[in-house]
Amino acid sequence: MRVKIVERKKFMWDGNEYKTEEEAKDAMLKYKSDGFEVLMEKGGDKYYLYTRRVAAQVVVEGTPPV
Repeated sequence: MRVKIVERKKFMWDGNEYKTEEEAKDAMLKYKSDGFEVLMEKGGDKYYLYTRRVAAQVVVEGTPPV
């Protein structure tokens, strides 16, 4: 698993290797429309995307211990 830390923010690799910059940019737009922050990196002849999203709400189930 690839991880990048940028400005104290943790980004995770999306697991895909994109052959062209345009292909990566299309995927980037989709991630952004879904509320993710996205970084793109070129490595050799491939492009890689790293994403992060802050949880909007944390749901805790169960009863607290007494």
